[in-house]
Amino acid sequence: MLQIEIETVWRFRQEGSPQTIVVMLGILNEIRKTGKLTSAATHAQLSYRHVWNLVEQWSEFFGAPLVETRRGKGTALTAFGEKLVWAGQRMQARLGPQLENLAQELVTEIKPFLHQRPSVIRVHASHGYAVSKLRELLDHESGIGVDLRYVSNQNSLVSLAQGACDLSGVHLPRGELRAQSVQACREWLDPREDRVIHFVTREMGLMLKRGNPLKITSLKDIVDRKARFVSRDHDSGTRLLFDQLLALHRIDEARINGAQQMEFTHAAVAAYVASGMADVSFGVEAAARQFGLDFVRLLTEDYFFVCRRAFLETEPMQRVLGVMKGSEFHKAVAALPGYVTANSGSVSTVQEFLESLDAKVVTSRKAKRRLGRDA
Repeated sequence: MLQIEIETVWRFRQEGSPQTIVVMLGILNEIRKTGKLTSAATHAQLSYRHVWNLVEQWSEFFGAPLVETRRGKGTALTAFGEKLVWAGQRMQARLGPQLENLAQELVTEIKPFLHQRPSVIRVHASHGYAVSKLRELLDHESGIGVDLRYVSNQNSLVSLAQGACDLSGVHLPRGELRAQSVQACREWLDPREDRVIHFVTREMGLMLKRGNPLKITSLKDIVDRKARFVSRDHDSGTRLLFDQLLALHRIDEARINGAQQMEFTHAAVAAYVASGMADVSFGVEAAARQFGLDFVRLLTEDYFFVCRRAFLETEPMQRVLGVMKGSEFHKAVAALPGYVTANSGSVSTVQEFLESLDAKVVTSRKAKRRLGRDA
């Protein structure tokens, strides 16, 4: 199946001048990570001399050095170079899923004019690392195309109910917040026609600057330490979950410094903290580790897919289940911090699914009461 990639280009121009310059932030990022210009050249598949000339041109254009060499310590970015790299990291994290959606829309529009006719599975799901891994593996399956659109947790179920997608991604927290999250999903689940596919679990919590300088270990600490916070957008399932946690702990959002500053992906809020523009955020552990942040776990989420019974029995969907159950997918998920495969690819009826969730809620409440008595 045809695949389209849309990439951003950083093009700079001085006011009043027709001259433009393209800065390859990947080169600067490789210098930041390795401290070696040779590694940056190899990564960019360019000669050492060419990369050095590029860096010199960029520095001359801005009138400020981007890198500095230190005797016996290799090459490092200057403060200005670091600022450019982190701006690029934030932008990529922020725009990546949106660009993927736009690329998929273009594929869908031009597909009728091409001779390729693979079986296309329409997937609507919130952005997540395991979902991306599944999509990568399915892209290698011949005869199957994946039309993946990133939408909010609730909207994915609405899409399925309205026939706008074949697979709907849903993530639900364990513990005290499970019941109200399940209740929000019930009205969009059809017990006769829908089937639930188990996928993964993931750890959710606080993403903090490396070393956790403010010693934040709880939601209350965010308020007490007056930490700068960056939040997910209001339509995201993660933002809804965070709001529920605040209500559970009786914390007024208005007391959180910067709660109205929003980003649209887990990676984007992590990049925001990593670049020093915030002290803390809330999201998946994998995003925190990706950007070298500390992580304080607050809860575990179960991630599922929902589809129609009739679609489940089709050959393309059976192949998807095979990929979920396969060793390659399990290996890929094991490499994601905080992610664990959980009966991946196994199927339940809606009734079985809801009964299992209700049982877990009851067990959690009993355990909490026992802890209270023991205390």
